[in-house]
Amino acid sequence: MAEHFYEPTVKPFSGFNASSDAKTLRAAMKGLGTDEDAIIDILTKRSNPQRQEINTAFRTEFGRDLIEDLKSELGGKFEKLILALMEPPVVYLAKELHNAMEGFGTDCDVLTEILCTRTNDEIKQIVETYEKTFGQSLENAVESEVSGDYKSLLILLLTVGMRGVREEKAIYPDKAKEQAEKLFAAGEGKWGTDEEVFVVVLAHQSLPQLRLVFKEYEELSGKTLEDAIASEFSGKLKSAVLTIVKVAKGRSLYYAEKLETSMKGIGTDDPTLIRIIVSRCEVDLGIIKKVYQQTYDRSLYEAVESETSGDYKKAILNLIQP
Repeated sequence: MAEHFYEPTVKPFSGFNASSDAKTLRAAMKGLGTDEDAIIDILTKRSNPQRQEINTAFRTEFGRDLIEDLKSELGGKFEKLILALMEPPVVYLAKELHNAMEGFGTDCDVLTEILCTRTNDEIKQIVETYEKTFGQSLENAVESEVSGDYKSLLILLLTVGMRGVREEKAIYPDKAKEQAEKLFAAGEGKWGTDEEVFVVVLAHQSLPQLRLVFKEYEELSGKTLEDAIASEFSGKLKSAVLTIVKVAKGRSLYYAEKLETSMKGIGTDDPTLIRIIVSRCEVDLGIIKKVYQQTYDRSLYEAVESETSGDYKKAILNLIQP
């Protein structure tokens, strides 16, 4: 079943006036103290293209850089959220990838979440933006940060995305059984696991085709492919392969689960919470909210409300909408 994919919670503001918004923002940050409510009211209730227009109008009207002014006036998680909203979406994701690989150690969860969930077109835009922004190819950056089959999978996803090799809607029912048999033979059906077979199948097949393969796999093996992966794989590769499987089964459920994990237990994983809400609020957060409610028996709004506070809370809840 094809997944309905577009239901934003943040939409273009009707009666939008970039110049008027720029003036309100300047007044909110001028002089002593900051009017955080005015900043929240404007920047969480405009679409990204509208925020870019405000950015331009601010420079034109006042000869000032809106981003720099926001940085000097805001702080903490609230600042991170607002600055994330001010980036064009593809630039934001490129920067998130760069931050995940910068300095000592690599945040592979971020690489997996971004690179294992995007369409050909999205990958192509991210790759081009990354190179333009950082003067280095994303492929080279990834290659120098990770290793083994996990590296092979990410590089293959980048290559397939750039070349548009993955047929995004193609379905070959006659091949599904054969592909399921290949996966079984590479995993449960042998001593040890041939990870490369999983990497190639999962990176090349369309999501509808993968759903057929999963069905065939279950009939053949008597267990789900997710269960098989959980027992056959480990570490970063396991997480990446499971991500592709989950996205194929339902992108919205994948994001709902990620959001729940970010709020589970002691403390909140705010970087993940911010990244998912910001990157999905103008795409499909409306659907993710419904799936979250069905899965966890409480609304995403309530869950986030109980995990956040202050201006950060006001701003992020505006993006989610009750």
